[in-house]
Order: sequence, then C-alpha cells, then structure tokens
Amino acid sequence: MYGETEPAAAASERTAFRQAEKKYKLYKPPSTKGRGRKKPTGGGVGDLSEVVDFHALLSGAVELLDGILRCDCPGFDLPVFRFLDRPGFYFIPGALSTEQQCFWIRESLKTFPQPPNRTNLTALYGPIFDLLTAAKNQKVLLEVQNSDGRESNEQSNSGEKTRSINFKFVEHSKIEKGETRRSTTATTLVRKLRWSTLGLQFDWSKRNYDVSLPHNSIPDALATLAKKMAIPAMPSGVEFSPEAAIVNYYGPSDMLGGHVDDMEADWTKPIVSISLGCKCIFLLGGKTRDEVPRAMFLRSGDIVLMAGEARERFHGVPRIFTESDQQEISGLVSQLSGDDDRFILDYIHSSRININIRQVY
Repeated sequence: MYGETEPAAAASERTAFRQAEKKYKLYKPPSTKGRGRKKPTGGGVGDLSEVVDFHALLSGAVELLDGILRCDCPGFDLPVFRFLDRPGFYFIPGALSTEQQCFWIRESLKTFPQPPNRTNLTALYGPIFDLLTAAKNQKVLLEVQNSDGRESNEQSNSGEKTRSINFKFVEHSKIEKGETRRSTTATTLVRKLRWSTLGLQFDWSKRNYDVSLPHNSIPDALATLAKKMAIPAMPSGVEFSPEAAIVNYYGPSDMLGGHVDDMEADWTKPIVSISLGCKCIFLLGGKTRDEVPRAMFLRSGDIVLMAGEARERFHGVPRIFTESDQQEISGLVSQLSGDDDRFILDYIHSSRININIRQVY
C-alpha cells in the first residue's frame, strides 16, 4: 500500500475538475518540528496562462477569445460577457464602484452576521451580537452559565433554544488569571467566520431552506442591487425576487470545492454572486466533474450570474490571492484608510467575501 505511486483513492479523484482544482490550489506544506513555519505555496499556480481575464478583455489589453461573447442587454448599462458553450452564465466585470464595495464589505462583517441570521459560529456559541464591534474593541467571548444552571425548552428571539451555557463579550482585563471557563477573542471569531445566511435560512445539515427559523427579509439595499444586476439573466419584463443570501468568508488558504447550487425551486432564476476583497480563481465546469472547467479571475466588484443550464454546472474557488502584488485591492486600501475601518482593512488584506443572492421559490 505504501509503495503505490498513486493510491486507488487518489486515482478515483482524478476527474477533470479535480485536476483543475489541484493545479490552482494554494498548498500549505506541513511544518517541520523545530523549524520555522513554512509559507503556503501554489501547486502549479505559477502558470496562469489559461485563466480568463475579463478585465483585460474589457480594456482591450487582450483580444476577445474564441467562445467568449460580449453582449448588450436591454435595460442594462454595464458590460456583460458570456461563454458560448456555457449558456446561462454571465460575467459583469467591475460592476460595483470602490465605494459600493467598501459598503458591502462593512455590511458583511458588521450587519450580516447579526441574529437572527445564522453563521457557522451559531452552533458552537449560540447567537452572537455585535461581533465586529467587539473585535474592534478587543473584547473576549466568555462562557457564562444561566442562573438556574438548567437548559430551557424556551426559545430566544433569535430562534435558538435557551442554553444552560451561554457566552457574552467582556473586556480582556476582566479575564482572571487561571480562568477555566471557555473564552475566545472576538478577533479570532471574525477570522473563523465562514458563512452567514440572510433572509430565508439555509439548513446546511439538511441542505434545504427551513422556513420555520426566524429570519429577516433581505436588506432593501441588497435586494435592489440584486434585482438590477440580475437583469441580463432574466426574461424581459420579469423581475428577480431576492429571498435568501449566503455570505461566504474566505481566509488566506481557504477554497470552495466543486459543487452545484441546486436547492432553489426555479433554476431559471439566477444566483447573483458578488465578489469582494482579494482576487480569486473561479472554476466553471460541466454537468459532471469529468468536463474540463474554464478558469477565470474574479476581482473585488465583479458580479457573476448563473441561471438555467449554468445552475447545473459544477463550480468552485480553488484559490484566493493574498500576496501583496496579486491581491488587486489598492482601491479598497485607499477607501478603508480611516481609523474606524482599520480592523476591516486588516481583515480584507488577506480575505475574500462572496455574497450570493437567490430566489428560493
């Protein structure tokens, strides 16, 4: 077994999509005991010659490639690109201004994780309020116990069962030496954010929407933006109806494996996907993992639409670029230079945020 050059399990993963993921993925070599920590390295990522750059196409820096069409959409004043062999996929480069990008980055960190919205942290800590403010003030989330010490069957306003153990933010100075209760800095929690859900809440364990969970409507400003950006993928005279959104938060070496978004009732309606923060590589494959995917750059402010047949295609993000010469976030750095945005600026230097808005029914 140990002498095999390619284990059977690895051979079974050698689909075209998997090969593309491995080509562009950022690898972290295991640290060697007693030595300095090694920096992540790119697995073959030095060769980006096959990655489509829609910004370069838009500026005329490179000629329009075979199989890619720039199209004009009635009632829509932004440039739109399509792949001729991947109907239902639309790429809108630079759809958001720098000011708009900064606004949605702030919202993604400050407002979107707020209960009743759920995050990947909810199951561990219960509802967490004002996480960004706590992080800016260097507070610590500390374990506390209800006065009666018992778990209640009642539900809080956020829809969570009242727990015997809860958490609250406290000043770091209030943590006594030898404290045995669980505690985590708010800064660490922000870095551990991986997703939050807006509008109708998505149940990741069941892979469907749970309408019984408390939720707020999609924020008006986000709904308005999604309706406008969805126009190229919508039939004439039909308006997109935003009902849910999933916000993904990527750290320096995070990736999103190939998957299909198939939990909404009507696939003719698009997913409106907004990119913020560090540049990444996006893979758009076929209806099976055996079809070779197209790789493209996604930059902050770009928007992608996936509707109809494109909803059946595997897609993923094998890599984000956090190196200073490849992030392409200089505009964000300039706009987020104020004292109040210092924490957000530090975060976005090594992170990417994706907001994808959906019509569920």
